[in-house]
This record gives sequence, structure tokens and C-alpha cells, in this order.
Amino acid sequence: MKIVSNPFRNGSKLADQAPYPSVETIRLGRHRSFCPDFEQTPLIDASAIAPVANLWVKDERPRMGLGSFKALGAAYVIACQANEASDNPDTSTLKGRTYITASAGNHGLSMAAGARTFGAEAVVYIAETVPESFAERLRAQDAQVVRAGVDYAASMDAASRAAQENGWTLLSDSSWEGYTELPHLLMEGYLQMAVETAEQCPEVPTHILLQAGVGGMAGAVAAYARVAWGDAPQIIVVEPSSAPALQASIEAGHSVFADGPDSIMGRLDCKEPSLIALNGLARDADLFLTIDDSDVAEQLPIMAETDLETSASGGAGIAAVLNDAARTGLGIGEDAKVLCMLTEQPA
Repeated sequence: MKIVSNPFRNGSKLADQAPYPSVETIRLGRHRSFCPDFEQTPLIDASAIAPVANLWVKDERPRMGLGSFKALGAAYVIACQANEASDNPDTSTLKGRTYITASAGNHGLSMAAGARTFGAEAVVYIAETVPESFAERLRAQDAQVVRAGVDYAASMDAASRAAQENGWTLLSDSSWEGYTELPHLLMEGYLQMAVETAEQCPEVPTHILLQAGVGGMAGAVAAYARVAWGDAPQIIVVEPSSAPALQASIEAGHSVFADGPDSIMGRLDCKEPSLIALNGLARDADLFLTIDDSDVAEQLPIMAETDLETSASGGAGIAAVLNDAARTGLGIGEDAKVLCMLTEQPA
């Protein structure tokens, strides 16, 4: 476990070539319009399992039947583009377009669902290590699945080459120099969960814990939390100890590659941050915490026993609150009012 205080809070960007996260909410209805079963996800009162005054958990497991908050991202981009192409978008609006990405999890499902809804094709590159069960879930959304590379980075490189060679639209949930427009819009889709949470939370939280891989969800939610609640909450970013991409970048003062061994927090096991997320979290977050696999693993049974069953990635923020050493190091006392995100269903 390592905790780093953010010296750039309310300061300037760390990546001049990338924007800050969007806090524009007017387009969120475009995402809801393509999903007739759209419903808000619940905010659960989990105070009974943690020695704090309140523990509120935003539960993204039922999100639109896709099992995670990422249902709000890639599909939102495609819905926005369909609405730009037609006043009355339907299942043929984007016929002839192909979207491509690499995914180790839920992002690919979101892209595939959005593409299928509006008549586009979806191609998802997955690494050799991704379970076949996930490939089958993608195919159920009519995606073409291509295995390439030994890890996510290699599959993304392959997807990028295929996009260039075929004239397809690369739709990543990360951003890098020269590639920010679509990820910026994608992160805007994540604001839906932040808007709902601000409306559902009975009081202003004193602490918000946001787990991060490349940082898209954390960056979007943190940005909106500052709009909704100002400087009142202390915002804490949680990463695996073996993949401290954001924490290491904050320490360095610029984006860095933070290599390390594989983590059980597979969805968070990202070695390089999204530049948009890095800008936002450098401005909005107070602390950056890395947590060991073992510290998360020992808390998962407790979550499962209290209707919070999830993966190591989905429960990393909650695990930090339940861990005595992390809670003490973060200064979360018995009177704290803590908000966490349960970001996905069990793997």
C-alpha cells in the first residue's frame, strides 16, 4: 500500500495536448434513448459492513443488462453519432460503418451493443489470455472477435493497425497524444452514473473512493463530483500496486508507463493512464492509493455476504474502506461519510 498526496490539485494540466474531462450533461438523453430498458442503478447503504458513519455504494452491476458502468461509454459515443446522422435514428442509421477496439472486459460489450443497435459492425480484438466465455458474450452482441497479442497493449496495437488499414473507427476508452476526441465523448457518457449518484446521495460525502485503470470512470466522476459538491469531499483514486499508472504519473508530473506484474484486479491492470483522465484527476483528486491484491482478495467474501458480490476490480474502492491500514492511512475516521463505486458484476 502506498499513498501519494496530489501536489497538482486545482493546478494546471499535466498533458497539454489533451482536454479536461467533460461535465456536459445535456447529451446524456441520447444514450438513454437507444435503450428502452434504461433504468437508474441503485445507491446501496452498506454502512453495516464498515466502521464509518455512512458507506454508500453506487451499484453498476445491473447497468443496462451489460453488467458494468462501461455500458455508459462506447455505446454513448455511437448513440451520439447516430443522432448526428439522423433525426430519427434506427437500426440502419449507421449501416456501413465499422467500429473497432481492443478490450479485456466490458468496454467491448458496450461498443458491440451500441453498434448492433444502430446497424454498424463491431470488431473487438482480445488478447490470448482473455477467457473464451467473454468472447462468447461479445459474439452474442454480434461482434466479430479477433484474438491478437499476449496482453491488452498488444491487442490494442493490432486493433489500431486494423483501423488504419480498413478505414474503420477506432473507439478506445483510453486517450493518448493525437487521440482524444472520441475518448472525451466516451467519458462524458460516464457522467450518467455521477449525475444519478449526486441525486441519490442523502448527504454530501466526506470521502469518495474511485478505482482506476486508465482512469476514465474516475476522471469523469471526480469532475462531476466537484461540480455537484465543490471541494467538500476528499477524492481518492485507488489502483493496483502493480499498475500505479496514475499515481506514478502524479509523482513524475507527467504521464509515465508504470510496468509491473499482473494483478487480480484485471480491469484495473493498466500500465499507462488516459491523458484526459490524468488531466482531470490531477485537478480534482486529493490522494492516490495503491492497494495490494491480497488486501482486496480478503475483502471480497465480506462483500459477497452483504449483497455486494463483485470482482476484484469492481470492489477495489470498497476494499480500501474495509481495510484497516488503508482506512487509517487515508484519514477516514468513524464519522466519515464515504461514497464508493461497485463497478461490475462478478467475473
